[in-house]
Amino acid sequence: MSGSEPWSRRSQIVGRIQDVQWVCAFFEDESSRGRGLHVVGEAGVGKTTLLDAVTEAVRASGTRVLRADGVEFEADISFAGLHQILMPVLDDVEHLPSEYRQALLVALGCGTGPAPDQLLLVNATLTLLRQTAAEAPLLLIVDDLPWLDRASAVVLKLVARRLSGSQIGFLAASRTGGENMFDRSGLYEIDLAPLDDDSAHLLLAARYPGLAARVRARVVAEARGNPLALMELPEELTGPQQTAQEELPAVLPLGERLRALFVTRVTVLTEAARRLLLLAALDSTGDLGVLHHAAGQDTAILADLATAERGRLVRMDTAARRLTFRHPLIRSAVVAASTLAERRAAHLALADALADRPERQAWHLAEAAIKPDEQVAQLLQDAGHSALRRGDAAGAVTALTRAADLSPSGGDRSRRLAEAAYLSAEATGDIAGASELLRRAQHADPGGGAALYAAAAAVYVLVNTEADLGTAHQLLVGAIEAAGPVYDVGDRALVDALHTLQLVCWWSGREELWAPFVETVGRLKPAPPPVLALAARTFPDPARTGVAALSRLDEVREVLRRTPDPTVLVRGATATVYLDRVGELRDRLWELVRLGRDGGGQVRRHLGALVHLCMDDFLTGEWEEAQQLADEGAALCDTGYPFFAWYFQYNQVLLHGARGETEAGDALAERMVRWGTRRGVGTAAAFAHQARTLVCLGGGDYEAAYRHATALTPAGSVAPYVAHALWGAYDLVEAAVRTGRDTEAAAHVRALHELGITRLSDRYAMLVSGAAGLCAPDEEAIAHFEHALSVPGADRWVFEAARIRLALGERLRRTGAKGPAREPLTAALDLFSRLGAAPWAERARKELRAAGQTSRPQTTPSLLTPQELEIAHLAASGLSNKQIGERLYLSHRTVGAHLYKMYPKLGITTRAALRDALTALDDAA
Repeated sequence: MSGSEPWSRRSQIVGRIQDVQWVCAFFEDESSRGRGLHVVGEAGVGKTTLLDAVTEAVRASGTRVLRADGVEFEADISFAGLHQILMPVLDDVEHLPSEYRQALLVALGCGTGPAPDQLLLVNATLTLLRQTAAEAPLLLIVDDLPWLDRASAVVLKLVARRLSGSQIGFLAASRTGGENMFDRSGLYEIDLAPLDDDSAHLLLAARYPGLAARVRARVVAEARGNPLALMELPEELTGPQQTAQEELPAVLPLGERLRALFVTRVTVLTEAARRLLLLAALDSTGDLGVLHHAAGQDTAILADLATAERGRLVRMDTAARRLTFRHPLIRSAVVAASTLAERRAAHLALADALADRPERQAWHLAEAAIKPDEQVAQLLQDAGHSALRRGDAAGAVTALTRAADLSPSGGDRSRRLAEAAYLSAEATGDIAGASELLRRAQHADPGGGAALYAAAAAVYVLVNTEADLGTAHQLLVGAIEAAGPVYDVGDRALVDALHTLQLVCWWSGREELWAPFVETVGRLKPAPPPVLALAARTFPDPARTGVAALSRLDEVREVLRRTPDPTVLVRGATATVYLDRVGELRDRLWELVRLGRDGGGQVRRHLGALVHLCMDDFLTGEWEEAQQLADEGAALCDTGYPFFAWYFQYNQVLLHGARGETEAGDALAERMVRWGTRRGVGTAAAFAHQARTLVCLGGGDYEAAYRHATALTPAGSVAPYVAHALWGAYDLVEAAVRTGRDTEAAAHVRALHELGITRLSDRYAMLVSGAAGLCAPDEEAIAHFEHALSVPGADRWVFEAARIRLALGERLRRTGAKGPAREPLTAALDLFSRLGAAPWAERARKELRAAGQTSRPQTTPSLLTPQELEIAHLAASGLSNKQIGERLYLSHRTVGAHLYKMYPKLGITTRAALRDALTALDDAA
């Protein structure tokens, strides 16, 4: 993309020649292929001028430029920016694969169909750009990033991150201090500094050769290197002032007053030219076709454009058939110079021109409205729902809030505000904003019909504060009952409220709270939605109703395969979690995690995806990733959803238990129980008991393991509406057998068979057969264990399959079959060692020795247990015992004791020697 030389002699960019050359060289450098550059600077510092210069320079070298300008008035209209940047190449969309073509046309308002998945849209955009770049290098330019609409910002940000190795560059500009989604996004960032005094004097001399030296010095001092101020401030001076014949004002206009200078330049234009510029300012895309239509097909539009061009207010891109303003402040000035009546007429004209693009039309009609208008409010509400289907919850909240402002009736206003509050609380993580919207909804129609969304929103506000869960349940059930007696499945608010009620009931862990949910779902007409119907049978009490729901799986799989809606996707994963089918959705869930990390996803969907992936990772032996996702989820909870922290604490307890970190696991599980009991979150306590059972089994405290297992469900039965009792079934049987409770163990296995648990998933089939082996006579036990390990896909559940192999090896060894015992024991040891499941690995080693095989030599790192190794690394990093204890939920005395035991193992005597000792361990490994 070389092209810096043509600018080495250009006086129009005084003081910026080196900047232009540097930017051009950046994109020319082979090491920068596919990289992005973000130019940041204060308003008026010359960012737009720099982009213009770079555009001309790279075009001269054969690079094609696609450009978009962020626009304040379009910031809430989804994909307005993407439309700008892709408009010149829209004809090439026809050459894309059908699914990409459809995604782009729908997103850009040029086609009809279901809203595209966000990742699909990113890939479609990237494919179109790569296709364009195949003919010549391509540079994407986005000016004024903070005003780019959110939906476009997300897509372009993800595209910018995926340009590596391509012939496509990305160049963007933002005002200093402006919040935008590209901050810390991986783009290389440079600050565009003000001009130095020499350059400022040169610029003034070139533009105002008659300016007196003393006046020039004053302007340079006041402008402080801002090119916009340098160019515009002298315009306000009279002739005598410019020649120093009269004193200058005490304070030259700066800052906000500088914007007013543009108003003068606008108001001198003809009425027709001002009207055209106002249309362009309010439309923002600069599409001449739209402007021509909005201007009433007036053929004089070209003369009006010429007037504006001569006034250096706009520039024309004839190839793209697009008008752009020379600076964002000009656009603001155009609007500031207009009257309310003129702005309203312009919005109405644009709405008429955009009749085939309903979302953009709705926003223009909304801006034109001077009094409540239900028709416009409904259009804006529909636009919000379209944004939501694309995954743009923040855009939906904005649209619904504006729709509420335009609602004539208090009931409609309250309903729309309540839905916006629900989305703010449930999806975007803005709990404070949701509270304010709820207050407004209540004020708009006290005791009115917005109860469903208001109650659902209130639930998320309440649970993320310190309210008891019972209060949230009462509030939501009351709203649902008030919406009856007829329950229509087409009532979006009702379906969302039922999904929320399902979670509240499950969180509570109380059987008696489920009746209103089960009854209402059963009364939905004509039938419940597929995902809700499945969840109603697989999530509350899967032990009793899950098998009957299996026939619905294929229908739900098809829904989840097609949906672009992240809410539906996470709800679908929830519906299948106790059927062990979350793994089928891993790729889609990872998309949500990546979107969340990039700042383009919904916080709750990001959290939901992390929850499901984290638990699936533990079951499938991806413990390192499980740890990372648990840490990520816990940190995310601190940003607005503290209630959900217990999900990730649960995963941490499981990892502590499996790794033999008994004290840390016990401490964190006890914290979960105390919190869950205080808040009425029974499932948090249930999760803690199930995880703590594993902690106790790992630590060899089988009596405590049995106590925690039966706190989850009594032996011999699966407690109703305690779904997680299924995950603790094998642990309960093992704890019962190891404490001599053979009768209770056998009774529990019978209960599992009677309920048909083996039909729910291959994993349950494996675990139930393994549990049967634990409490059966020797020959039967071996057959049960072998059957468990022959279940299709058994090896996918790495840790649990390894435990069954260990149990098989133990039983074979005790029956005298030492030779056959060594194979499953060796396999179990390999798996436990890979996972870092220290206590189980040690059991396998002992059994192998008893079976006549000397266990393979331990590697040097196993001198330390996983918990000791973690403490050692933290201590070596400089943390105190107290700080380590707070991080690992240990007392500082325990940390000190661990360190005291570690020193002899490592051959050191002081804390200062830890770093070198750990380095030696790594080298030896």
